[in-house]
Amino acid sequence: MPLVIIGSKNPVKIKCVEAAFNQAFPSEEFAFQGAECESGVSDQPMSNDETYQGAYNRALATRNTHPEAKYWVGIEGGIAYHNNDMEAFAWIVILSRETLGKSRTASFVLPIKIKELVEQGVELGIADDMVFERKNSKQLNGAVGILTNDLITRISYYEQAVMLALIPFMKPSLYQ
Repeated sequence: MPLVIIGSKNPVKIKCVEAAFNQAFPSEEFAFQGAECESGVSDQPMSNDETYQGAYNRALATRNTHPEAKYWVGIEGGIAYHNNDMEAFAWIVILSRETLGKSRTASFVLPIKIKELVEQGVELGIADDMVFERKNSKQLNGAVGILTNDLITRISYYEQAVMLALIPFMKPSLYQ
């Protein structure tokens, strides 16, 4: 059974990768495993480029530590300014031995109280917990779930971007 390694032990990230792969390749069975790895970027990436680099680094790190896998996935959440707003988003990078797939989630504007905490150096997940009086929200529904009343869960938010990153694997002749 082909092994998919996700560069995180966060259950949200593992579940979204599993759901996307199972939808993209319904006739195949995969084994999914999370792995601790370093992103090589700030704990709270503060730009589009830094966030992408974190996702790429996670995919590459898992490829180096788990060469037996067929796919390696990096997911990195980040924030960036657009005009005076602070937007949250994530990058997904999927590697195989031959192919690179990548996609970015939609972005959404963070509330002013969270923006202020992040500007003071607080990581987004911790800022969410502080503002919404929760614990460990980044391993649960995260900012997107809290702000949308779980109309968009953190799993569904990442899942679509994982599927988009799988396009080069679903249509390889178009990407070679």
